[in-house]
Amino acid sequence: MATSLNIPIDRSSPVPLYHQVVQGIEAMIRSGALEAGSKLENEIELAAQLNLSRPTMRKAMDELVRAGLLVRKRGVGTQVVSSQVRRHLELSSLWDDLSRGGQEPTTRVLAFRHGPAEAEIADTLQLPPGVGVYHFTRLRSVGDKPLALMENWVRDDVAELTEEGLRQRGMYQILREAGVNFRLANQRIGATVADEYQAELLQTSAGSALVTMERTAVDDTGRNVETGRHVYRADSYSFEMTLVQR
Repeated sequence: MATSLNIPIDRSSPVPLYHQVVQGIEAMIRSGALEAGSKLENEIELAAQLNLSRPTMRKAMDELVRAGLLVRKRGVGTQVVSSQVRRHLELSSLWDDLSRGGQEPTTRVLAFRHGPAEAEIADTLQLPPGVGVYHFTRLRSVGDKPLALMENWVRDDVAELTEEGLRQRGMYQILREAGVNFRLANQRIGATVADEYQAELLQTSAGSALVTMERTAVDDTGRNVETGRHVYRADSYSFEMTLVQR
């Protein structure tokens, strides 16, 4: 059964009508009112529901399709692809953000090692002699859907990490409970395409778009505590930021 839309349209607003529709549908997807797989009425019927022209509705739907939130299927119609996780650029973990959003993340630890750091990692973390690292790779999911593939290195003089602990809780939560007070992080956001290994784990196709993040976090004593390289499904994940003019 197709889902109708109940989106308030303000014709006196400076926000274009088509963008008001985009914002309304995005809000319904984030709130769960439109779940993944939900089918929408055709554009003519949706335009009639909202008292908009068909070109205005088509422009809104085109933008949502380009954003990866909707998909058009021949013989089926327009469907919701997923509820995209939107993560603000702040010093928090994916586990924190998902939990705050009322979702229940699960973690599969794919690899775990404790020992000396490679030269590149030792340099990044500015490790003193005798300090090693925990090196691990995790697959983070929400429900049955994989969301992120995360590789991290954590210096071993700040906390004791275990595979079981990383399965049960977020890395930042464990470190904070061990007394680490994070202060800032250097972070780089980028994009790539999935190789066969990443595609299999993230349940997507090889060559599909991925969001990348590299981060090194610093505590209040100036130590580089951890560094990581993460990839996220681009159809389910985005970062948000506020830009201020100086």
